Amino acid sequence: MHRRAETTEETSRASVSPQTNPADQRKRTKIIYVVYLIAGLDITWMFLQFSVTPYLAKKLGFDTLWFGYLQTMVGVIQLVGGPMFGRFADLFGARVALSLACSSTVVFFLLLAIAEHPAMLFIHKLPTVFMHVLPASQMVVADLSEPEKRADALSKLGLCFGVGMIAGSTLGGHLNTRYGEAFTACFGAVGSAFSLLLVLKFIPKNTKVQAPRTDPDNENKNKSVFNMGEITRLMKFPGVMQTFAVKVVAGLPSGIFQVMFSIIALEFFKLQPEQNGYLMAYFGIAQMVIQGGVIGRLTARYSESSLLLLSVGVSALVGLAQAYMQNVFQFCLTVIPMMFSLSVFNVITDSMLTKSVPSSDTGTMLGLCASVQSLLRTVGPTAGGFLYVNYGISSIGFSQFVVNVAVFVFLLQRALKKAPEQMD
Repeated sequence: MHRRAETTEETSRASVSPQTNPADQRKRTKIIYVVYLIAGLDITWMFLQFSVTPYLAKKLGFDTLWFGYLQTMVGVIQLVGGPMFGRFADLFGARVALSLACSSTVVFFLLLAIAEHPAMLFIHKLPTVFMHVLPASQMVVADLSEPEKRADALSKLGLCFGVGMIAGSTLGGHLNTRYGEAFTACFGAVGSAFSLLLVLKFIPKNTKVQAPRTDPDNENKNKSVFNMGEITRLMKFPGVMQTFAVKVVAGLPSGIFQVMFSIIALEFFKLQPEQNGYLMAYFGIAQMVIQGGVIGRLTARYSESSLLLLSVGVSALVGLAQAYMQNVFQFCLTVIPMMFSLSVFNVITDSMLTKSVPSSDTGTMLGLCASVQSLLRTVGPTAGGFLYVNYGISSIGFSQFVVNVAVFVFLLQRALKKAPEQMD
């Protein structure tokens, strides 16, 4: 097992080791910057869509229950599609994967633009099975960045997320108010087509630089997107199962709060749409600052295991604070530590997991990571609704506190056990 871990680490190191050729380094850097642009644009179009779907659903007669079904459907589709898309990216390369994701987004917006019946709102969600631009972008960045700088490089995608959230929310609200839902959806389709052109122009066919696997007996039979054995075998690599379990368990309570936030803002804080927009912009700015200027400095000075422990501990304290908050001002005080813990937790776990597998499988692993978010969107509304209706908003905060304290103790015990082994 120890030798297998060393082989994996060596393979990953060799696949992304910096080239001595400065021109090659500049080319890699240029591709990464283009990927940041593509990711930022994709997030912009997605948040633009958020200003269309709720209002269109209301016009078509959707109540809160049916709108919840619509959101759950997206979670289920992406839960299934995430690992498959990651596998697809590993097999066919970055450009094909990103092209498929952007093309699906174009179809998504075109179907939204012509949605004039409740059934069409469900149909237009079907392309989301392939709409994984962010995981595909993470794959390219993971392939082209050095292992010691991977967490910092991945965190910059979070900066793109913050920019896209602010730009998309603002642009979508403006377009929807002035020109209506159909025009806004068509604008998103045109924007997604532009993203597709960027992919075809600047992204190379394959960003992985390691030699292909030398296993001629299994080469043909393993080249299947739907090979679940090839997907689940990643869990057998050393440390992957534990880190993945931490990602799911610790991420669930905070994910429930995120899913329920729209209801909390409306019913508990009594926010008007304009006030909610300002709060979302506050979220975006906080995320931009943390992921653009904080995480890189932290990863340069501290180990990933220490930062993971820190993020879980801060998340526990955030949950305790949210359990006792009474108004939106008190909530705003928790936003900075909340965004810090979420950003560090997601970046560090993604970085640790991609380093634990060969670089030929980073796409599949990032697809599995993306499926965690889809899982939260699937079970979050049901679990969060049950807790909120029966026990109030404090129950969500207390559950986050209890779960993250338990995970913190687990990680601390694991770190203390490893310390003597490393000294030996």
